[in-house]
Amino acid sequence: MIERIKKAADIIKNAKRITVLTGAGISKASGIPTFRDKNGLWRKYSIEEFATPQAFKENPKKVWQWYNQRKKLIKQAKPNKAHYALAELEELFKDGFALITQNIDNLHRLASNRRIYELHGNIFQTKCLVCDKVYLDEDVYEDEQLPPACRYCKSKKTRPNVVWFGESLDTSMIKKAMGLAATCDVFISIGTSGAVMPVAKLPQIAQYMGRYVVEFNADYSTISMFADDVIIGKAEETLPLLVSLIKRGRG
Repeated sequence: MIERIKKAADIIKNAKRITVLTGAGISKASGIPTFRDKNGLWRKYSIEEFATPQAFKENPKKVWQWYNQRKKLIKQAKPNKAHYALAELEELFKDGFALITQNIDNLHRLASNRRIYELHGNIFQTKCLVCDKVYLDEDVYEDEQLPPACRYCKSKKTRPNVVWFGESLDTSMIKKAMGLAATCDVFISIGTSGAVMPVAKLPQIAQYMGRYVVEFNADYSTISMFADDVIIGKAEETLPLLVSLIKRGRG
């Protein structure tokens, strides 16, 4: 594993443009459950019951209760060493760095990353279905307050600003992500299973365009077949080592 990290560091240190894709695995060490591993959320809860437009239409309060509890859990979480390693990587590569994330937990921002593309939204944003406003909302509500009233028009027709199963990603956002995958020098995939389309296509695009693709994950995934190197281990251990070696090589 160490040799593969050294190889990746040697390639990355000479790159100009770095595109990173992160999934739930990077936040596991922060105490946020992943979705598809043996203890994942979708083994305990039903996607159809909590994370689809139909579920929200049938029982908006129940969906809000679930997301309200997730907000409470996530508010207690802190970025881990993997998040901070990516913040260091952005500092090294400046405008040549881009971070695409499937996560809605806001931890990349808390770690000081700035060039972030949140493909699946942000749990700390609320969208009003009446006035169409999207706004920051970090409050955790009592059950009788759900759904929370819009801060602008006071309507109770609000929803978490996240992408649910059965919904399409923002077209401009996914086009931007695909462009970043196609034009980078190095594509780094971290902690994602590669099970959700069209995000899973991003490493494929990078590979097709001849970019160096490296995967950091707790186990092999569907992305592994498109990677030049796969580094198995805990991201909070492997990523700080990677960044340390890159800094040493660039220094």
